[in-house]
Amino acid sequence: MLAHAVEEFVRMSLPPPPARVLDVGAGEGELAAVLVDAGYDVVAIDPAGEGEVVPVALADLDEPDASFDAAVAVVSLHHVEPFAPSCRRLAEVVRPGGALIVDEFDVGRFDEASAQWLLDRWRETGRERDRAPAEMVAELRAHLHPLDTIRARLGRWFELGPVARASYLYRWYLGEELREAEEGLIAAGSLPQLGARFAGTRTG
Repeated sequence: MLAHAVEEFVRMSLPPPPARVLDVGAGEGELAAVLVDAGYDVVAIDPAGEGEVVPVALADLDEPDASFDAAVAVVSLHHVEPFAPSCRRLAEVVRPGGALIVDEFDVGRFDEASAQWLLDRWRETGRERDRAPAEMVAELRAHLHPLDTIRARLGRWFELGPVARASYLYRWYLGEELREAEEGLIAAGSLPQLGARFAGTRTG
C-alpha cells in the first residue's frame, strides 16, 4: 500500500520532472506509476519484479554510473542484500548532486507493544497471526538492517538530512483508516514512531 504521506514526501523531495529516477524495491510498481504519471523517467527494480518492474537486485543493476538524477527507496533498504555492495551500487548510479529519498521502518524501535497492536489488528481483519509479540520482535531484529546501519553506510556517499519520524504500522497490511488510531497511541506514549524518512544529496 502506498501511503498518502509517503507519496507526498517523495514528490516534495524529488527534483522536477522529467528527472530520471531509480525506484529501489519497487514491489508492484505503485509509486513508479505515480511518478511516471507526473512526468518522471522512472526505472523501477525489485528482485521479484514483474511487468514494468525490472526483476533485478540493486547490487546487480546494469545502468551507467551517475545516470540517475534521483533514487527513491521506500521500505526496501532494511532488507536489501548483499547490503554493503547494494548501497555502493546505489551511490554509483546517482549523479553528484542527485537526490536520495528514503522511507524506512525503524526496526530498532519495534517493541512488543507495537507487535501486539499490529497482531491484534491483523486478527481483526482476518489476517491470522499466531506468533507471540516477543517472537516477532526478535525475528525482525535478527533479519532486518537497523536504521542507524543504513544511514551510516549511505553517509559514505550522501550528505544526509535529519530523520523525520512518522507512524508506520497502519501501512503494514492494514490501511489509512487505522492511521488515526495508531497516531493517537503514539501521542499518548503507548506506541513508538516506527516510520523514518530522510533525504540526502550525492556528494562528489
